[in-house]
Order: sequence, then C-alpha cells, then structure tokens
Amino acid sequence: MDDNRIISGDSASHNEESVEKSLRPQYLSEYIGQDQLKSELSVYIKAAKQREESLDHVLLYGPPGLGKTTLAMIIANEMDVGIKTTSGPAIEKPGDLVALLNELQPGDILFIDEIHRLPKVVEEMLYSAMEDFYVDIVVGQGPTAHPVHFPLPPFTLVGATTRAGILSAPFRDRFGIVEHMKYYETKDLEDIVKRSAEIFHAEIVTQGAHEIARRSRGTPRIANRLLKRVRDFAQVYAKDNIDVEIVDHSLGMLGVDDEGLDSTDIKLLKTMIVYYNGGPVGLNTLAANIGEETDTIAEMYEPYLLQIGYLKRTARGRMVTEAAYKHLNYPINNN
Repeated sequence: MDDNRIISGDSASHNEESVEKSLRPQYLSEYIGQDQLKSELSVYIKAAKQREESLDHVLLYGPPGLGKTTLAMIIANEMDVGIKTTSGPAIEKPGDLVALLNELQPGDILFIDEIHRLPKVVEEMLYSAMEDFYVDIVVGQGPTAHPVHFPLPPFTLVGATTRAGILSAPFRDRFGIVEHMKYYETKDLEDIVKRSAEIFHAEIVTQGAHEIARRSRGTPRIANRLLKRVRDFAQVYAKDNIDVEIVDHSLGMLGVDDEGLDSTDIKLLKTMIVYYNGGPVGLNTLAANIGEETDTIAEMYEPYLLQIGYLKRTARGRMVTEAAYKHLNYPINNN
C-alpha cells in the first residue's frame, strides 16, 4: 500500500509539472498579446533562418510577469535551436560565464534573466563574446599565468530585465533587437485565462474570465495565479463553473480589490496619504514604512500604480494622485 501511495504521489507531482509547463505557449502563433512585438520578432526570425544565421542578440525589458522567459523559449523553438537559461545573480565570476558559453552549440540561445544584475567584470567579458564570438581568459596564477583566446560558436544572447535603464550604454548597444514588453489589454488577459482554465480542466464563463483578467494588473503571471486560487474556491464550494460571483468572493478573500490592488499596494498608498499628506515621499522612506525592499517597490508595485494613474513621480519624490484618493475613499488633500 505504501508503494502505491508513493507511485501515486510521484505521478501527481509529474502531472502538476506538466500542467505548469503547458501554460507556456511554445510558438509565436500560440502566444497571446504583445502583437507588435510578435510581428517584429517573426520577421527577424524568418530573416535569420533564411540566411542560415543565428538571430541577433535580443533584449526584452518591462515589468515582471509579462512573459519575457516564455518569449525566450519561443524564440529557441522558432529558430529550432537549443537554449541555456540562467540569471544575472547566478553568474558570479568570468569562469561561470565561460562554462555556460562552452556548452553552446552553433545557433543556440543563452537566456540571462535579470541581466542588469550581472557583475561588471562578467558584463565586460560579454562584449567580445557578443560581437566577435570569442573571450579572452587568463589561465594559471602568478608567473605561470597566461592569456588564452577562446573562440565561441555563433550564438544569440537573450537578456531579460525589469530595469533596462541601469544597463550600461556599451552593453545595451550590443543588442541588435531591443523590445519593450507592455502591460496586457484586458481582452488578451481574458483569452489567457480561458486558455489556462481549459488546461486546468476548469469550466469558466466569459464574465468570470473577464473579471479575473480585469483585476490581474495587466500581467499574465498574476492572471494565472488568481485563476488557480479561484479554482480552489470553486472546487471547495462545489461550483459547477467559475462565474463572476465566485471570482468576486475569492478575490475578496485574497485581498485583491476591484482595481486589482493587493494589500501591499493599498498599504503603500494609505501610508503616503495618512502619514505624508499624499507626498512627495522618497522611495527609501516608503520602503522603511511598509517593510519592503526599495527594489521590490520600484519593480513590482510602482510600475502598475503609475500605469493606472494612482501614483506619480516628481523631482522631490512619489505622490498619490486624486484618483487614488477617490478609490480609497479618502478626502482629497488640497494643501
């Protein structure tokens, strides 16, 4: 009986992993949203394949959760090449980079997430790797140390970042294809929710999918996360399908309000209103007040609040807008 239980558990775990992977589209034709970006990438990929060349280096930037990693994998599938994935913090020294580059086959893709967090010495080593497909490394120590010219196969570097502005100009200029990923339209998110619900074998009505999409902060990752949680509530409450009623109840329990703001968004805005009369407030001060890292606020929360017009940046700091006052039912401070 114990053996059966173990086998059953392994099978369930494997099935869960399969579901997670299947949420990611495999080709551009399956990718929902980002139409302009898809159109441009399609041209670049076709041209590279016709010339039998590796694709030019690609930099994808924008807020987290918009599908940068998924796009990197799609590019590899469309080019019919292999892909190695890593992140900026994982490449601590030049040797780590050389080990990765040494594993690449001609035409392969090296995907580096959080590429803005690469150490400077590693970034500089990438210059020659990207432009001329070689790196110079020093072998040995002391008197026996000597440089070695290490040729590389043609490859494509795909970098993803939430903070393209802090990349050095020489590094940024070496990417031939630079694409900005924008927040998704509600209609595209609705289609993503419906597709994911089908993969989960969960019945969902159009209005329910629309409500999840509308409150997903323009972000597919959040839309899928909310769908999973709403599915849990629908299952426990024995609902035949996911409708507006169960979505509204579930998201209310999760602390996601009518505009998609979560408890941290609301805490941030209320802190500014109650303690600082709506601002201006410095980012470091805000971070200390709400117990979050400055990078977390700048990368995860602030972009959406700016996008929907609840927050604005000034030379003296962040300020809450009248729209946010109204949404939170606070009297507008005219001082």
